[in-house]
Amino acid sequence: MIEWTVDREIFSIGFITIRYYSLFFLISFVLGIVIMKRIFRIENKPEIDVDDLLVYMMIGTVIGARLGHVLFYGSDYYFNNPIEILKVWNGGLASHGAAVGILTALYLFIKNKKIYNYLWLIDRVAISVALAGFFIRSGNLFNSEIIGKPTDVPWAFIFSKYVDNVPRHPTQLYEAFAYLLIFVILYKLYDRKREKSAPGFLFGLFMALIFGFRFFVEFFKENQEAFEAGMALNMGQILSIPLVLLGIYMVVTSKNRPIPKPVKLPKK
Repeated sequence: MIEWTVDREIFSIGFITIRYYSLFFLISFVLGIVIMKRIFRIENKPEIDVDDLLVYMMIGTVIGARLGHVLFYGSDYYFNNPIEILKVWNGGLASHGAAVGILTALYLFIKNKKIYNYLWLIDRVAISVALAGFFIRSGNLFNSEIIGKPTDVPWAFIFSKYVDNVPRHPTQLYEAFAYLLIFVILYKLYDRKREKSAPGFLFGLFMALIFGFRFFVEFFKENQEAFEAGMALNMGQILSIPLVLLGIYMVVTSKNRPIPKPVKLPKK
């Protein structure tokens, strides 16, 4: 078994504190830029638009993830203490809310740019988001949060510094490696079939695999909130079901969608 005693903070200077979670969050966006710029370059899209896309994505991710946590995991507390909603640095981000926030942000992005097809964009953004999931869950491990249930498996982690001395499933790693594998699958499919890929297929596969695994791994996690005790399915599983169904629907119906013709860029 592995005793996990890593400090959450990398270093602290005065009032400035850098945590592993923040570092991994930043890395996920940087690599997302690299991936999206390669995609835009390959498909003759203006690479400069990726910079604007990043802004939309960051805002959509943070707002969506925060509101998702507020609405689904702590509505009573936050409605009685509304100022706490703004204190994102205290933790509390929900991936299901982030999914909705990103989809909304991408819709606003194409409304502003007017040269992109929505399904074309979300198919490609899904690739970088899957990789981001790997880094976010790695950050959760360094934060000793979203912990697993007690177990006696030989690869169990003991989060003795911040939690307790009980061996637990390293569910952060389960999810991190699963999301990394999903990223590889999506990237390979894009690289091999990007010109023939039906609109919405990659996005649908992303949703079905990501939230399908999320539903499964929740059986090995401790509940995040007290109100989940006694529930047949916890909140993470309940929220995953409609997203998995959406993903399956997008995959099944993708073959009926015509591949959009490339949009001609406006002349300078």
